[in-house]
Amino acid sequence: SEKAPPPSLGGKGEPITIPPLDASDALVRTLIRALSENPAVTAWLTTNGLIRNFTVVVANMADGATPAKHLRALRPSSAFRVVERAGNPYVDPRSYDRYAVIADAIASVDPTGAARLYATLKPRIEEAHRELGSSDRSFDRTLERAIVALLDTPILDGPVRLKPKGIGYAYADERLERLTGAQKQFLRMGPRNVRIMKARLREIALTLGIPPIQLPGR
Repeated sequence: SEKAPPPSLGGKGEPITIPPLDASDALVRTLIRALSENPAVTAWLTTNGLIRNFTVVVANMADGATPAKHLRALRPSSAFRVVERAGNPYVDPRSYDRYAVIADAIASVDPTGAARLYATLKPRIEEAHRELGSSDRSFDRTLERAIVALLDTPILDGPVRLKPKGIGYAYADERLERLTGAQKQFLRMGPRNVRIMKARLREIALTLGIPPIQLPGR
Protein backbone atom coordinates (compact mmCIF):
# COMPACT_ATOMS: atom_id res chain seq x y z
CA SER A 1 0.00 0.00 0.00
CA GLU A 2 1.11 3.57 -0.66
CA LYS A 3 2.52 5.60 2.21
CA ALA A 4 0.20 8.29 3.46
CA PRO A 5 1.46 11.79 2.63
CA PRO A 6 3.03 13.66 5.55
CA PRO A 7 0.68 16.05 7.35
CA SER A 8 0.51 19.59 6.02
CA LEU A 9 2.79 21.96 7.93
CA GLY A 10 1.34 24.90 9.81
CA GLY A 11 -2.13 23.58 10.55
CA LYS A 12 -5.10 25.81 9.77
CA GLY A 13 -4.67 29.34 8.53
CA GLU A 14 -6.85 32.38 9.06
CA PRO A 15 -10.21 32.21 7.23
CA ILE A 16 -9.51 35.19 4.99
CA THR A 17 -9.52 35.68 1.24
CA ILE A 18 -5.99 35.80 -0.16
CA PRO A 19 -5.59 38.08 -3.21
CA PRO A 20 -3.91 36.81 -6.38
CA LEU A 21 -0.13 36.42 -6.14
CA ASP A 22 0.60 39.62 -8.08
CA ALA A 23 -1.64 41.66 -5.75
CA SER A 24 -0.76 40.05 -2.41
CA ASP A 25 1.92 42.42 -1.06
CA ALA A 26 -0.42 44.76 0.84
CA LEU A 27 -2.05 41.90 2.75
CA VAL A 28 1.30 40.22 3.44
CA ARG A 29 2.71 43.47 4.85
CA THR A 30 -0.31 43.89 7.13
CA LEU A 31 -0.10 40.31 8.42
CA ILE A 32 3.66 40.39 9.01
CA ARG A 33 3.57 43.77 10.76
CA ALA A 34 1.14 42.19 13.22
CA LEU A 35 3.72 39.45 13.78
CA SER A 36 6.80 41.62 14.34
CA GLU A 37 7.66 45.32 14.39
CA ASN A 38 11.40 44.64 14.29
CA PRO A 39 13.26 47.16 12.04
CA ALA A 40 14.87 44.43 9.92
CA VAL A 41 11.47 42.82 9.32
CA THR A 42 10.13 46.25 8.34
CA ALA A 43 13.08 46.71 5.95
CA TRP A 44 12.33 43.37 4.25
CA LEU A 45 8.70 44.43 3.81
CA THR A 46 9.85 47.11 1.35
CA THR A 47 10.64 44.26 -1.08
CA ASN A 48 8.23 43.84 -3.97
CA GLY A 49 6.71 40.41 -4.58
CA LEU A 50 7.06 39.31 -0.96
CA ILE A 51 5.61 35.81 -1.33
CA ARG A 52 7.74 35.08 -4.38
CA ASN A 53 10.78 36.49 -2.56
CA PHE A 54 10.19 34.34 0.53
CA THR A 55 9.65 31.28 -1.63
CA VAL A 56 12.83 31.68 -3.69
CA VAL A 57 14.92 32.46 -0.58
CA VAL A 58 13.74 29.25 1.11
CA ALA A 59 14.17 27.23 -2.10
CA ASN A 60 17.73 28.55 -2.50
CA MET A 61 18.63 27.54 1.05
CA ALA A 62 17.03 24.11 0.63
CA ASP A 63 19.15 23.56 -2.48
CA GLY A 64 22.31 24.79 -0.75
CA ALA A 65 22.62 28.13 -2.55
CA THR A 66 23.12 31.41 -0.72
CA PRO A 67 19.99 33.59 -0.99
CA ALA A 68 21.93 36.85 -0.42
CA LYS A 69 21.06 38.38 -3.81
CA HIS A 70 17.36 38.06 -2.98
CA LEU A 71 17.76 39.79 0.40
CA ARG A 72 19.24 43.13 -0.65
CA ALA A 73 17.08 44.99 1.88
CA LEU A 74 18.90 43.12 4.66
CA ARG A 75 22.43 43.49 3.32
CA PRO A 76 24.85 44.79 6.01
CA SER A 77 26.02 48.36 5.48
CA SER A 78 29.57 47.67 6.69
CA ALA A 79 32.19 45.47 5.05
CA PHE A 80 33.49 42.03 6.04
CA ARG A 81 36.64 42.42 8.13
CA VAL A 82 39.73 40.27 8.56
CA VAL A 83 42.48 40.36 11.21
CA GLU A 84 45.96 38.87 10.94
CA ARG A 85 47.43 36.56 13.58
CA ALA A 86 50.92 35.09 13.21
CA GLY A 87 50.79 35.93 9.52
CA ASN A 88 47.46 34.16 8.91
CA PRO A 89 44.11 35.80 8.14
CA TYR A 90 41.20 35.24 10.54
CA VAL A 91 37.62 36.47 10.61
CA ASP A 92 37.44 39.68 12.63
CA PRO A 93 34.75 38.98 15.27
CA ARG A 94 33.49 42.54 14.74
CA SER A 95 32.22 41.34 11.35
CA TYR A 96 29.57 39.33 13.17
CA ASP A 97 28.01 42.46 14.66
CA ARG A 98 26.70 43.35 11.19
CA TYR A 99 24.20 40.50 11.40
CA ALA A 100 22.83 41.08 14.90
CA VAL A 101 19.82 42.95 13.50
CA ILE A 102 18.84 39.92 11.39
CA ALA A 103 19.23 37.48 14.27
CA ASP A 104 17.18 39.76 16.52
CA ALA A 105 14.54 40.03 13.79
CA ILE A 106 14.16 36.25 13.63
CA ALA A 107 14.06 36.10 17.44
CA SER A 108 11.24 38.67 17.43
CA VAL A 109 8.94 36.38 15.43
CA ASP A 110 6.39 34.44 17.48
CA PRO A 111 6.51 30.76 16.37
CA THR A 112 2.75 30.23 16.71
CA GLY A 113 2.02 33.37 14.70
CA ALA A 114 4.58 32.38 12.07
CA ALA A 115 3.02 28.93 11.66
CA ARG A 116 -0.46 30.42 11.34
CA LEU A 117 0.75 32.99 8.81
CA TYR A 118 2.44 30.26 6.76
CA ALA A 119 -0.75 28.19 6.72
CA THR A 120 -2.80 31.26 5.76
CA LEU A 121 -0.56 32.19 2.82
CA LYS A 122 0.22 28.63 1.75
CA PRO A 123 -2.02 28.58 -1.36
CA ARG A 124 -0.06 31.52 -2.83
CA ILE A 125 3.28 30.18 -1.57
CA GLU A 126 2.58 26.88 -3.35
CA GLU A 127 1.70 28.84 -6.49
CA ALA A 128 5.03 30.71 -6.34
CA HIS A 129 6.77 27.40 -5.63
CA ARG A 130 5.31 25.82 -8.78
CA GLU A 131 6.63 28.77 -10.80
CA LEU A 132 10.15 27.81 -9.69
CA GLY A 133 9.75 24.30 -11.10
CA SER A 134 10.98 22.66 -7.89
CA SER A 135 11.27 18.87 -7.75
CA ASP A 136 9.52 18.95 -4.35
CA ARG A 137 5.81 18.25 -4.74
CA SER A 138 5.00 20.52 -1.82
CA PHE A 139 6.67 23.65 -0.50
CA ASP A 140 6.36 22.04 2.95
CA ARG A 141 9.21 19.71 2.00
CA THR A 142 11.30 22.57 0.61
CA LEU A 143 10.80 24.54 3.82
CA GLU A 144 11.72 21.52 5.91
CA ARG A 145 14.90 20.91 3.90
CA ALA A 146 15.92 24.57 4.30
CA ILE A 147 15.36 24.57 8.08
CA VAL A 148 17.21 21.25 8.50
CA ALA A 149 20.17 22.58 6.49
CA LEU A 150 20.45 25.67 8.70
CA LEU A 151 20.07 23.67 11.92
CA ASP A 152 22.82 21.35 10.65
CA THR A 153 25.27 24.27 10.35
CA PRO A 154 28.04 24.18 12.99
CA ILE A 155 28.60 26.98 15.51
CA LEU A 156 32.17 28.31 15.58
CA ASP A 157 33.06 29.78 18.97
CA GLY A 158 36.81 30.10 18.52
CA PRO A 159 38.98 32.01 16.03
CA VAL A 160 38.10 31.18 12.43
CA ARG A 161 41.13 30.91 10.17
CA LEU A 162 40.84 31.85 6.51
CA LYS A 163 42.95 31.46 3.38
CA PRO A 164 43.13 33.78 0.37
CA LYS A 165 40.93 32.76 -2.54
CA GLY A 166 40.69 34.95 -5.62
CA ILE A 167 39.87 38.48 -4.49
CA GLY A 168 38.40 37.22 -1.22
CA TYR A 169 38.81 34.45 1.31
CA ALA A 170 37.82 30.84 1.91
CA TYR A 171 37.80 28.82 5.13
CA ALA A 172 41.16 27.22 5.88
CA ASP A 173 39.29 24.26 7.40
CA GLU A 174 38.23 22.09 4.45
CA ARG A 175 35.28 20.71 6.45
CA LEU A 176 33.84 24.22 6.62
CA GLU A 177 34.64 24.90 2.99
CA ARG A 178 32.63 21.80 2.03
CA LEU A 179 29.46 23.22 3.58
CA THR A 180 26.82 24.49 1.17
CA GLY A 181 26.78 28.13 0.10
CA ALA A 182 23.72 28.71 2.29
CA GLN A 183 25.41 27.16 5.33
CA LYS A 184 28.60 29.17 4.81
CA GLN A 185 26.53 32.35 4.57
CA PHE A 186 24.81 31.39 7.83
CA LEU A 187 28.18 30.60 9.44
CA ARG A 188 29.42 34.11 8.57
CA MET A 189 26.80 35.55 10.90
CA GLY A 190 28.87 34.48 13.92
CA PRO A 191 28.21 32.23 16.92
CA ARG A 192 25.93 34.57 18.88
CA ASN A 193 23.66 35.21 15.92
CA VAL A 194 23.67 31.62 14.69
CA ARG A 195 22.68 30.39 18.17
CA ILE A 196 19.79 32.84 18.38
CA MET A 197 18.52 31.98 14.91
CA LYS A 198 18.89 28.22 15.32
CA ALA A 199 16.96 28.31 18.60
CA ARG A 200 14.07 30.26 17.07
CA LEU A 201 14.11 28.23 13.82
CA ARG A 202 13.82 25.05 15.88
CA GLU A 203 10.83 26.48 17.75
CA ILE A 204 9.19 27.53 14.48
CA ALA A 205 9.89 24.10 12.93
CA LEU A 206 8.29 22.28 15.86
CA THR A 207 5.31 24.64 15.84
CA LEU A 208 4.87 24.05 12.10
CA GLY A 209 4.68 20.34 12.84
CA ILE A 210 8.08 19.10 11.67
CA PRO A 211 8.84 15.98 13.79
CA PRO A 212 11.68 16.54 16.30
CA ILE A 213 13.47 13.45 14.97
CA GLN A 214 13.89 15.27 11.63
CA LEU A 215 15.70 18.21 13.23
CA PRO A 216 19.50 18.11 13.75
CA GLY A 217 20.99 18.96 17.15
CA ARG A 218 19.13 19.99 20.28
